[in-house]
Amino acid sequence: MNQFKKTGKIKGIKPKANRTKENEMQTDEPVESIEGKNAVLEALRASRQINKIFMADTLVGDKTIGEIISLAKAGKIPVQRVDKTKINNTAVSKHHQGIIAMAAAKEYVDLEDILENVSMADMPILVMVDGLEDPHNLGAIIRTCDAVGAAGVIIPNRRNVGLTYIVSKVSAGAIEHIPVARVSNLTQTIVTLKDKGFWVIGCEASGDKFIYEADLRIPLVLVIGGEGKGIGRLVKDNCDILVKLPMMGRINSLNASAAAAVCLYEALRQRNFS
Repeated sequence: MNQFKKTGKIKGIKPKANRTKENEMQTDEPVESIEGKNAVLEALRASRQINKIFMADTLVGDKTIGEIISLAKAGKIPVQRVDKTKINNTAVSKHHQGIIAMAAAKEYVDLEDILENVSMADMPILVMVDGLEDPHNLGAIIRTCDAVGAAGVIIPNRRNVGLTYIVSKVSAGAIEHIPVARVSNLTQTIVTLKDKGFWVIGCEASGDKFIYEADLRIPLVLVIGGEGKGIGRLVKDNCDILVKLPMMGRINSLNASAAAAVCLYEALRQRNFS
C-alpha cells in the first residue's frame, strides 16, 4: 500500500542479530519474516520492501514459486536456496512451506490517509475492532475485508492484538492490501468518523435488531468486539445502532472473525445483489 503514509513499527518483532557465518539467514536490520508461499507472493505483488528470500533446497517449484522468483528477479531481490534445517530454525511458524522472505517490519498507516483514499459516494466500509486478543481472528478479519472490498481496519493501540506474524500468515497475504490504522482512543475516533459522514454499527449479542434488518447501504464503520467481553461500554454507547446475529443452536455466540464475516458479506449483498 505505497500510497499510504507509514507511521510506526509493529511491536513484538525482535531485531535480528548481526550476521554471522554460523547463521547466514540473520540480518542486523529490524525485519519481519513473511512465511509461506501465498504470503510471500502477495508481499511481492504489493511491492513490500523485501531484503531477501530464502527457499529450502528441497522445495519443488510450482506456478506460485515460479511467480515469486519472477517478481523477485524483476525487483532485484536476491533469492537464496538454503538447507531446510535453516528454514525450520529461522521460521516463527511451522507452516512456512519451505520459503521465508525477510521484509521491513509491517507498519501502520494514519487514519487520515485511509480517509483521503475513499469516496463517501462509494459507501466505503471500515472495520473497527475493540479488545481483540486472538491474532487468528484479526488475520481472518483482514482477509475478509480484502474479499469484500473494505477500505481499512482500525485497531486501538492498547489491549488489542497488533500486526504480528500470525496475523500476517492467517490473512493469507491480505495484510499487504488492507491498510491498518492504530489509534489511541476508539471513542474519539468514532466521533471523527461520524463527522466525516460514517454510520457506526456495532455487532453485539444485545443488539436492537438482526443484521439482516439493518440498512447497510451507507458509509459504514462495523465495530467488532473482543472474544470475551465484546464491545466496550463507551464504544457501544457511541454506536448509532447495535445489531445481532440470529443464533439457532445451543451456543449463543460466534467468534469475532466469523461474526465479522457474516456482517461484511451482508453489507456486500445489500450493495450488489439486492
